[in-house]
Amino acid sequence: MSVRVPTVVVLAGGVSAEREVSLASGRASALALARSFPTRLVQVNEATLPRGIDSSRELVFSTLHGVFGEDGQMQRLLDAAGIHYAGCGAAASALTMDKQRTKAAAAAVGVAGPRGLCFSQKDSPNPQAVIAQLGERLVLKPNSEGSSVGLRLIEGAAELAAALAEIGRAENHWLLEERLVGRELSVGVLDARGAMGIVEIRPRSGVYDYASKYTPGQTEYLAPAPLDELCAAKVRDAAQRVYTACGCRDYARVDFILSESGTLYLLEINTLPGMKATSLLPMSARCAGLDFVALVRELVAPAVRRLREEASRRV
Repeated sequence: MSVRVPTVVVLAGGVSAEREVSLASGRASALALARSFPTRLVQVNEATLPRGIDSSRELVFSTLHGVFGEDGQMQRLLDAAGIHYAGCGAAASALTMDKQRTKAAAAAVGVAGPRGLCFSQKDSPNPQAVIAQLGERLVLKPNSEGSSVGLRLIEGAAELAAALAEIGRAENHWLLEERLVGRELSVGVLDARGAMGIVEIRPRSGVYDYASKYTPGQTEYLAPAPLDELCAAKVRDAAQRVYTACGCRDYARVDFILSESGTLYLLEINTLPGMKATSLLPMSARCAGLDFVALVRELVAPAVRRLREEASRRV
């Protein structure tokens, strides 16, 4: 049996704090994919695999963000059901959703992350000890969330103590990091093309938090970022090394801060990044000559190939 033109099932919504962002990504992606493939948009409302996906002729393009989207849970369910899907596999998804583990993998290939510590509500750190280790200006964020959900900027021991008392009621793992000053950069990586264009993010508030990301006019984006060739090459090389070290496949987005001294620090890898036409990965792709329709076609191409190869083995 051969699969000439598979149907692409776009998953959107989900159960995380990023549900509304995912719904917007799903709608935009489904419209663009429909230019090249039979496409249907499926809204996910609970932490289960949607029914009715035909593994013999359909593949999944997920735009689920956050928990039960890009943390490996949905990917494991798809694997168990024999359904092909675009994007990173379960192991890489779980690893990159964990910011602390991602930083460790990046450090092993020579890409630094901000100094920090990871903790749970049961082992909340002493504020004075944290200040002594990391300085007074800090970033506090969930260790396994995206879209800057829960991100807080902290200055001094009193603010840190108050923040720790507040989050102590939440069952989660948290990350405290030194607050770096510099230029925030984002790079899309595709298997077929490697690291693409570099986007510089300039939030008007000075902080690229949830409001800055999703409130129109609150952030300026420069694509491509105004970097000299040597610096741009360094950023793209670091993105590619981290992508490979974390076992990513198909595509991802890698975010950095370039410090005032010229040191590059990894912030995170996003394996299912925002997928509106104005999102960071599409901006990066446009720098490489890919419009949104061409980009989504390239994003699903490896999954199409995997589905066809399996079908040919069954013949």
